Amino acid sequence: MTIFINEHTRIIIQGFTGRIGTFHAQEMINYGAKVVGGITPGKGGQTHLGLPVFNTVKEAVDQAGAEASIVFVPPAFAADSIMEAADAGIKYCVSITDGIPTQDMMTVKNFLRLFPKQERMVLTGPNCAGTISPERSMLGIMPGHIYTRGIVGIVARSGTLSYEAADQMRHLNIGISTSVGIGGDPIIGSSHRDVLEKLEEDPETKIALMIGEIGGPMEVEAGIFAKENMSKPLVAYIAGLTAPPGRRMGHAGAIISSAGESAAEKVERLKELGVTICPTPSLMGETVAKVLARL
Repeated sequence: MTIFINEHTRIIIQGFTGRIGTFHAQEMINYGAKVVGGITPGKGGQTHLGLPVFNTVKEAVDQAGAEASIVFVPPAFAADSIMEAADAGIKYCVSITDGIPTQDMMTVKNFLRLFPKQERMVLTGPNCAGTISPERSMLGIMPGHIYTRGIVGIVARSGTLSYEAADQMRHLNIGISTSVGIGGDPIIGSSHRDVLEKLEEDPETKIALMIGEIGGPMEVEAGIFAKENMSKPLVAYIAGLTAPPGRRMGHAGAIISSAGESAAEKVERLKELGVTICPTPSLMGETVAKVLARL
């Protein structure tokens, strides 16, 4: 079992015929993802990479049975693309686009709340690496060859750190069940807690690795959820231990704006909640291996 996507998930690319959309669509197809077409308004009826191009997401849902979407649309238009996917009945959407205006994302969040919870599209991102279920499907921009199938679920704000964790574990013969990038912007579709809830329900996942950073309360909220609701061990790495207060570090959401948002404060709180802390990024795989050895 996987969360969000598997080898049967029918995927469309929003921004299909653009340079970036084309490149990553081909990468996903090469990986084995079931890409059934893409969206470029005004180019409906054409073919691209041997697949149909649709004018709207609704056409792709009706004609190709699309279930999941990935957004490679410029920031000014990306929010509309996300809402179009939700309105058309897409179940899971990944927004790769970086730099979507905060006000636009507030509109997206409010729009998604109009749907009943059981019918609401799940969104991860924006500004994320996507989701991969190794050896089954990839809905993202990660280097698929470093992921092997296994029992560790990853949820990360940082795409590159999630790649590093997967590669470290590959060298230790530890595989990944699903890796989800939630994005580094101030307003994103899903939190660490949201993904941990799915990983807890997944029988294939036996342990979870959470990769966080400075800024916001998400990591501690996820730690509280894990203590109260998870039967599976949680390992965490929090980036930014040396970040000065008030300084943005990489992601737009990685800025300490109030008490409890620094890396050191998050680490101490997570320790109190029983989360195993990885002290440095170079030890993520080794820390997971030690916890697995105790299971």
